[in-house]
This record gives sequence, C-alpha cells and structure tokens, in this order.
Amino acid sequence: MQPRLQSPRVDSEEVDFTAVRAQGAGGQNVNKVSSAAHLRYDVGASSLPPEVKARLLACRDHRVGADGVVVIKAQAHRSLALNRAEALARLQAMVDAVARPPVPRRPTRPTRASVERRLQEKARRALLKVQRRPD
Repeated sequence: MQPRLQSPRVDSEEVDFTAVRAQGAGGQNVNKVSSAAHLRYDVGASSLPPEVKARLLACRDHRVGADGVVVIKAQAHRSLALNRAEALARLQAMVDAVARPPVPRRPTRPTRASVERRLQEKARRALLKVQRRPD
C-alpha cells in the first residue's frame, strides 16, 4: 500500500482578503454591511511546490485568471469571519484537487464483443433508416 501524500497547505499570510457587499436578497443587512469576502491568491508568488503551482495554473477553472491570480468570492454567511473561512476552505480544496499528479492514461483497445455490438447497432439503425425512405 502506498503512503498517502500530504497536500501542501495554503499559507494564510499569502492570501489577500477584501470585505465587499454581498449580492442578492437579505434586507438592510446586505445594503449596509460588507460581509462578503473577496479572496485573491497569487499562485506565482506563493510558497506552493512548483509542480502544484503549474497544475493549478493549468487547470481550466474560471476562478484562475490569466495573470495567475485565484479569485474567490464567498457570501453565503452573514458574518465576514465565516465567509473568510469558507473562501479559504475553497482555495484549499482547489489546491488539494491538483496536489496529486494525475494518473497517466494507458491506451487500451476495445474488446471484440464491444466492437461487434457497435457494428450490430449500426446495421440496425441503417436498416431502420432504409425502411423510412419512400419507394
């Protein structure tokens, strides 16, 4: 059994938080209080291992900008502290997802039975379409 690799932790000193007003319904609280957390994390300037940085920048996620900055907005809670914690947890989840290198795909060939089933289905569909044609 392989030992489980520890995912690198995001250093909270490298994260930039901004308090912004939340969107949506919520009455006066939404209009008055800046309780949403806007997280910015510069991947290039972070202390993550180089291979994790490369995979994080290469992942096709709308939260990773072209400039290499991850932007996450958390606004589910009424308190800024809870929204900051949620945004940090989401960033850590992103790092955890790319921490383990992907398993390379080994090319395989289709089985003879699956090829035969595909050809039978093609023949059946072709016959159905021939029968639909006007004489």
